[in-house]
Amino acid sequence: MTDKRVAVITGGASGIGKQTAIKFASKGDQVVVADFNQQLGEETVAQIIKDGGEAIFVKTDVSKYEEVEALVEKTVATYGRIDVMFNNAGIGRVTPVLDQDLKDYHSVINVNQHGVAHGIIAAGKKMRELGIKGVIINTASVFGFLASPGTFAYHASKGAVIMMTKSAALEMSVHGIRVLAVAPGAVDTPIIQGYKDQGMVDQMKSKVMGNKLTLPEQVADTVYLLSLPEASAINGSVVMADEGYASFK
Repeated sequence: MTDKRVAVITGGASGIGKQTAIKFASKGDQVVVADFNQQLGEETVAQIIKDGGEAIFVKTDVSKYEEVEALVEKTVATYGRIDVMFNNAGIGRVTPVLDQDLKDYHSVINVNQHGVAHGIIAAGKKMRELGIKGVIINTASVFGFLASPGTFAYHASKGAVIMMTKSAALEMSVHGIRVLAVAPGAVDTPIIQGYKDQGMVDQMKSKVMGNKLTLPEQVADTVYLLSLPEASAINGSVVMADEGYASFK
C-alpha cells in the first residue's frame, strides 16, 4: 500500500477534470484518470507521466454503476487505497424546454446526476471498507442555483448534485468521510464553448469579474485545496468557484 494519496478524477480527459488530474499529480498524489474518451484520457496520463507524476487511465462510463464500481476496484488494486474521489464528468445540451428531446434529457441526467451518485456510493463504500477518512468532491454549477434558457436538463442535474452532496455528507460524516461540491461558473471548457453559437459565452463573460471565462486550472486549484486536511472544516458545502457570477446578479 502506498503512503501517497490516491485521487480518482472522472471526466479527466479534458477541461476541469484534466487540469485537476494534472494538479493532484504535480503535488505528488497518485492519480486515476477516468473518462469515456480513451484517447484523450490516455493523453492526460501521458502528460502527467512525462512531467514526473504517477497516473493510470481507466475507461469509464459513469452513467453505469458497474463501471464506476470497477473503476474504484481498479484504483485500490493498483494503488492500495482511495483518498479522493472527484465526481466531475459531465455533459450539456442547449435546447428550449418545449423542444426537449427526452433521449437527450435522459443522457444529461444519466451522466451529470446519476454519474455523481454512482461515484459517491462506490467510493464511499470503499473508503468505509478500508477505514479511510477520505474526501468526495462533486462538480455542481452556478446553474444548480440560477436559471438560464435552453439548459433545462443541465439545471435539473446540477440542482440534484447540490442536494446529493448535502445528503451524503450528513450520512458519511460518521465514517470520517467529507462530501462537498464545487460550483464553477463560466469556465473555458468544451461544454461552454459548445454554447458559443448561441451567444451564451459572451453573455456569461459579461457577468463575471474581469469580463472573462474562468480557466479550468483555477477550478482545479480550488478542488485541490478542498481536498486537503487544512480544509477539514468544510463539509456538505457547495463552494462557489465562479468569479462572482452568482453574486454579481
